[in-house]
Amino acid sequence: MNLLPLKSLALGFVALAGTVSFAQEASQKPKLVVGIVVDQMRYDYLTRFENQYGEDGFKRLQNEGFDCRNNHYNYMPTKTAPGHTSIYTGTTPQNHGIISNSWYNKFEKKDVYCAEDTTVASVGTTDVGPGQMSPHRMLTTTVTDQNRLHTQMRGKTIGISLKDRGAILPAGHTANAAYWFEGGDEGKWITSTFYMNELPKWVQDFNASAKAKNYLKEWNTLKPIESYLESGADLSPYEGGFRGKEQAVFPYDLSALAEKNGGYSLLKSTPYGNNLTTDFAIEAIDAENLGQDADTDFLVISYSATDYVGHNFGVNSKEVEDTYIRLDQDLAWLLKTLDQKVGKGKYTVFLTADHGAVNVPAYLSDQKIPSGYFDNRAFETALNEFVVSEYGKEGLIEDISNYQVFFNYENLTAADINAEDLQKKIAHFALQYDLMDKVYTCAELNQANYTSGVAALIQKGFNQKRSGDVFLVLDPGVISYSRTGSTHGSAFSYDTHAPLLFYGAGIKKGKTYELTEIPDIAPTISALLGIEFPNGTTGKVIAEVLK
Repeated sequence: MNLLPLKSLALGFVALAGTVSFAQEASQKPKLVVGIVVDQMRYDYLTRFENQYGEDGFKRLQNEGFDCRNNHYNYMPTKTAPGHTSIYTGTTPQNHGIISNSWYNKFEKKDVYCAEDTTVASVGTTDVGPGQMSPHRMLTTTVTDQNRLHTQMRGKTIGISLKDRGAILPAGHTANAAYWFEGGDEGKWITSTFYMNELPKWVQDFNASAKAKNYLKEWNTLKPIESYLESGADLSPYEGGFRGKEQAVFPYDLSALAEKNGGYSLLKSTPYGNNLTTDFAIEAIDAENLGQDADTDFLVISYSATDYVGHNFGVNSKEVEDTYIRLDQDLAWLLKTLDQKVGKGKYTVFLTADHGAVNVPAYLSDQKIPSGYFDNRAFETALNEFVVSEYGKEGLIEDISNYQVFFNYENLTAADINAEDLQKKIAHFALQYDLMDKVYTCAELNQANYTSGVAALIQKGFNQKRSGDVFLVLDPGVISYSRTGSTHGSAFSYDTHAPLLFYGAGIKKGKTYELTEIPDIAPTISALLGIEFPNGTTGKVIAEVLK
């Protein structure tokens, strides 16, 4: 019997099976990836406000997608710029170089802003500074860059955020556009010459419309305030508020408050800033024809109003609860639009946050929970006096910022002072200081490999060329901030625990309580798309998310 035809037939079936398998995988590749970052969203906002949410926003992503419930930042500082960058680069500040929103540049000997770029010009505004921005300080590629490279630049990337850094850094080096909202008297979406020399007509038309102006209206609770049971009293000593209004209580007449609160910039500190962001994002989907061809596009959205509201009113405020109820409706609207414009099952969404936030320490103290406020100026004075008393020399410390101490190495060399010796003495001094939890030196971070605890988080946030010489860690619940409102930046769980939801094409339905980390997002999306990982990736693919 001649077995050759049967063997050939079997090989043909194998080849056919491989073709079918490939076709199935290709069919799961999304036409559009929408990355959503909610600025300052603690994980527990998903559970705390659950009864206030509808079925088509957060709950749709959770119930029909994949929910990573133990998702954390694996470095500090937990701030906006490094957060957005780490999400999209798949690595930490140790590698991508965005060590904070602003930091002291020890080579230029000045403070620098993460997206500042004086070599480019503003587009869309008459003001010079707001548009002088680009991603040039980010050292590695992003998943959005890799998608552009993979598609020979055919796949589009559009970044949108009220904050420049929230649009620019996630969109990467190769983005077609990044747009951010310039408040003040103009209330326009702008960009820079890094991307283009003139705003597209659709952006000009949006700016010329009354969209922003129409949001300068009354801000009252969307639902009866009596139903807001997951937040504190409306009248609270732990909240900031707006200039021109004596008490931080609902309602807020934004048209009357605008003049004393930065004009259109006031919108950023209300849920209407998120509404405006959604308006603009939906316009971009239409005008840029996102998700309409064979090459995957990226729409990068960062909802920033949540951060401004949290900083102003604190995580336990009625204002925060109302902001998230309204954001849930924004998400429902966005998803419905994607269903209509791109097609259900043809796009992929991931949603996460750039950091969490601490409960107002004054409130925690009143509940007998250890917390407090750290006086940076007093510490700086005490530290400088200590160094002078030890060495008899001034000017050895060049800068203290972001809880880091930077040395003046020219003065150390002139005085024949060993840098490691100075690090150890400052560390010993600082550790005795009230409300100081831990102190690490540059030498320790260079010579050891920490795998757990706060030390590991500091090390992953430590960039040899950009970071300082001594690193300070405050006690849990302790911040350097006003006595009203919340902030962030620490290595503690209230700052590191962030939501992570995947939904749509190629995504399984399910949940996990296994530890996932922020740098895992970019390689997971890269694996879904079949593209090369960002070039600095240290995260892993979350395999259980993908079909």
